[in-house]
Amino acid sequence: MYLKKSIRILIGTGCCVLVLISWVITVNIKPVAEKQLVLIDRATALINDGIYIRALPLLEEAAGLNSIHTRTAEEKLKSLYLLLNENNGFSRKYTSLLDKQINRNDAEPYMFIEAANYYLGISKQQDALIILKTGMEKTGDTSIKELYESSRYQYEISRTVYENTTAIFEKTIQVQNEGKWGIAAADGTLIIPCDYDKISTFSKDRAVVMNSDITYAVDKNNNRIAIIHEEIFDFTNLAENRIAILFENGWRRATGEFAVGSSRFEAIGMYSQGYAAAKVNGKWGVIDIFDNWLIPAEYEEIVKDELGRCYAQNALFVRSGDFVYLFTNGAFFAEAYEDARPFSDEGYAAVKKNGKWGFIDNNGTEVIAFIYDDALSFGQHLAAVKLGEYWGYISLYGHLVIDTEFFDAKSFSGGSAPVLTDRGWQFITLLEYKKGTNLL
Repeated sequence: MYLKKSIRILIGTGCCVLVLISWVITVNIKPVAEKQLVLIDRATALINDGIYIRALPLLEEAAGLNSIHTRTAEEKLKSLYLLLNENNGFSRKYTSLLDKQINRNDAEPYMFIEAANYYLGISKQQDALIILKTGMEKTGDTSIKELYESSRYQYEISRTVYENTTAIFEKTIQVQNEGKWGIAAADGTLIIPCDYDKISTFSKDRAVVMNSDITYAVDKNNNRIAIIHEEIFDFTNLAENRIAILFENGWRRATGEFAVGSSRFEAIGMYSQGYAAAKVNGKWGVIDIFDNWLIPAEYEEIVKDELGRCYAQNALFVRSGDFVYLFTNGAFFAEAYEDARPFSDEGYAAVKKNGKWGFIDNNGTEVIAFIYDDALSFGQHLAAVKLGEYWGYISLYGHLVIDTEFFDAKSFSGGSAPVLTDRGWQFITLLEYKKGTNLL
């Protein structure tokens, strides 16, 4: 009996304590909320009279309190900071308040949009994009994503001009000036000078070069690091520590150190994801690095890009007769196309049907309509397309995000793409990406 009575007393006491705590909280919160409203009302009256500087401390005090009216105070305070923006220090106070709002766990989508628009307005695009990415992660809001998509494609164009370029590969690119070839970073910054009659892609730590019938490998500092003493007539691009070399008796594969294999081919492409197009007995097929045939040499052509690659995303295109067919996931896709560009490591492939170019995924599903006069497959999240006489770029959603204003264009990689202007080949670099000249 005594124990039960003690338990009843403890329970009763606990209930009383809870009631007391609730009363104290209610009593304390109510004056804070009321005080905020008074401060906000007084500040609003002063703002209506144009007396901004006296309204400022009232709103700052109100925003510093914590109640249901805090956000109202903050919104009015941000508006006032913008009104006073010409005076020193208020832009910093405005951005500090923006940062405080978007860093809260319960930040709302409009806060990220407001912050991003502010930074876009003062040409700080990278800051804006970082905020929008954070907002998408935190909220998943579609309006944030739309603003991100509409802002991420701003670019700057390099002053550097080249006579010719290839496509970008592993954040570097082959470039030509005064008839000689070298290597540049993805944004066009020259790394290996244009001193060579021919140069391969730069892969890992080297490029293969030819000058006056001498063929050797150089590193990123243009130091000679390997040489081949046999007479050769040509070579392909270097990738995955494999390069094809043309000897008097045919094409043979070699490593970057010029260890030459025994197999001979009539032609061979560049390796990508472990496979390369190869030609024997007048027909093309696809081999791996161990000479196993993924596709036997039975076809008129294996479709390759300008670097010589044919395979990506478990897919490639084979020409048979007048048509091109998709080979994906180990089988041929039934639909026939007039032409195609190989897949890159990500995105959709450009294919031609009824005289126009559109895009398919690696299952053969049409994803962007056939409306273009020419097109390249997607590189990163953009694809070069031609409308009329000029080239521009579309996004994965099929939106034209970089206007058709270039005479020619190549795919994006590393945030940059070569474009042909009236000056020659220049580079456009998305402001979303930081420029870098190092070989990575």
